[in-house]
Amino acid sequence: MSKKSQEKFQKRRVLNSYFSVVISITFVLFLLGILGLFVLNYRNISSHFKEQIAMNVYLKNSAKEIEITQLKKKILLNPATKKVNYISKEAAAESYVSDIGEDFISFLGYNPLLDVIDIFFNASFVSNQTLSSTKIDIESFDFVEEVIYDKPLLELLEENVQKITFGLLFFTLLFIIIALLLINSSIRLSIFSKRFVIKTMQLVGAKKSFIRKPFILNNMLLGFISSIISLGALSYFIYVINRQFPEFKIFNQTNELVLIYLIVVIFGITISGLSTFFATQRYLNLKTNARY
Repeated sequence: MSKKSQEKFQKRRVLNSYFSVVISITFVLFLLGILGLFVLNYRNISSHFKEQIAMNVYLKNSAKEIEITQLKKKILLNPATKKVNYISKEAAAESYVSDIGEDFISFLGYNPLLDVIDIFFNASFVSNQTLSSTKIDIESFDFVEEVIYDKPLLELLEENVQKITFGLLFFTLLFIIIALLLINSSIRLSIFSKRFVIKTMQLVGAKKSFIRKPFILNNMLLGFISSIISLGALSYFIYVINRQFPEFKIFNQTNELVLIYLIVVIFGITISGLSTFFATQRYLNLKTNARY
């Protein structure tokens, strides 16, 4: 093989090692960004589902308009209340007829439905204890026929929130460890291909710090490039999620997004630098025969 061919082969091998490092770091940082996005938005996601639980207050036919108005005002004054929807039995009947496609009122000869007030609560107040207390309070009104809410769903939601919280912490720690190992492995393979260069520099009297510096700076640059690529992919992912679930208002969370982006960039640069330091240190401390 000619000298020119050897130089081309060496350059190609170096570029391939750089490419593999960038790909592995980019992939890990992208997944880290998604995990960070989920962790920071977990409270919003949990709150969204909690605020979908409604308490239905069914009113007797004898209920007067002024009584209904006073009840709605009382409910709205409760700090736990997020919003109140009043649906008259006429509106409910129209909606039901539209859904089933048949006029059940003509068949029965009367409207069996009741006026209903749907109450939605702020997420921080959504608990079995709070809703149960509110239910008892509203049922004390004589013109209230019945108050119901999906208690099994609420209990299931509270149980799952706790499980997901602990699971999220566990998988976050596990993923960080796997990410560190994967990036470190890629960089060690890259340094391995340059072990003879390291030995040559040692033989001519170069200090360890002098030998390590270009490797560390080079891989920190690769870490920065990888973080930029991963942030581009993460931004597109956030855009897609925001279009699918606009109620989460992800783009309105400026501080959270800036924090995630900073973590991704800092993590990419820092772990690349540290992994390179330990990888080069290993080969600097090896004896000549151990390099082969």
